[in-house]
Amino acid sequence: MTDTPQTEIISQADLVATMTTATLEVFSTMLGMEVTAGEILTEHTVSATNTSGVVSIVGIAGVWSGTGGVACSGTLACKLSGHFLMAEYESVNDDVLDAVGEITNMIIGNVKTALEDRLGPMGLSTPTVIFGRNFQTRSARSHEWTVIPFDCGTERIFVQMCIGPNSNASRTVRPGFQLPEVLNF
Repeated sequence: MTDTPQTEIISQADLVATMTTATLEVFSTMLGMEVTAGEILTEHTVSATNTSGVVSIVGIAGVWSGTGGVACSGTLACKLSGHFLMAEYESVNDDVLDAVGEITNMIIGNVKTALEDRLGPMGLSTPTVIFGRNFQTRSARSHEWTVIPFDCGTERIFVQMCIGPNSNASRTVRPGFQLPEVLNF
């Protein structure tokens, strides 16, 4: 019996619904917080909010591949980390960056898991987290980013994803096969 990768296409509406569900679930169950989804954006470049903040990204690899992540202000990153780790953070430090990376891993990991039934098995990289001012992130892929802003009190967190068929997938990916980690630069 040969397992073949599925070639189904996912619509932006399905991707948005999956991203929204995953985000609401992680905020509710892991952070004990409520967020409200805003108007969906489609962009070619995703940048940090207000020219400074925290961006966390993870790579997705398989028959479909891409990048997913979150972006928020340093203030919101401290608040989210406080809820996640049950501690107070006045400024961004290693604990805050690790917590934001783990929140990203949970959200995008849930999206990946939900999409695998339709798109085939995919692996998830270790999160890369960036904190600073006046920086921009972009994917080398030609696909557009789907960006969903979520209101969290007076702040916003942006959940973003860029995914498409992997034209370089040279081998069949079988269920149970663990893909190698994807590096983010």
